[in-house]
This record gives sequence, C-alpha cells and structure tokens, in this order.
Amino acid sequence: MSEPAPLSSRDDVAAGSDDVAAGSDDVAAGSAGVQPTPSSYEAARAELAEVMRALESGGQSLEESLELWKRGEALADLCQRWLDAASARLEDAIAARKDRSDE
Repeated sequence: MSEPAPLSSRDDVAAGSDDVAAGSDDVAAGSAGVQPTPSSYEAARAELAEVMRALESGGQSLEESLELWKRGEALADLCQRWLDAASARLEDAIAARKDRSDE
C-alpha cells in the first residue's frame, strides 16, 4: 500500500498522490515562508518536537505562535499518515504470510 502525500494543513489534503516523500509539495508555513516537507517520518517528528518546544517556551507574537501551531498541526498529521501507512503495510505483510501458510 502506498503512503499518502503530505499535507499543507490539516484541512488541505493533497489528494491523489501516492507517495509521501516523492510527491510532496511544500508545506506552507505562513509568514515564515514556504518550508520543505520533511523527507522522512523521523525528520517530521524531529521538526514537530522543535515546534512544540518553541510554542512551550513562548516569547513569540500571537501571529508567530499561530504559524507555529499550523506548522505543528501539518507535521502531526503527516506523521500520523506515515504511521497509518506503515501499519497498513504490516497488516498486508502479515495477511500475505498467513495466506502462504494456509496453502
């Protein structure tokens, strides 16, 4: 099963793409400009952790905080989609193994 395309926000699904990394458009980051989509789950998770630290530390304007929050939402959704795709691949592999053993 192919992995879905990354999102620019929770409500902006890049429908129709079958590959998270290869079919990626950039993830919009508002006033911070356009930031590239992380190329792996680990990179997205690490960036999400950085966004969370920045939000928790405070010190940003309201607009900067909102942009960080939007970026965090997009990264969290991207991570979840990667995890869902990995889970589906595992389920497919387990089912295929079971089918082979039933023959």
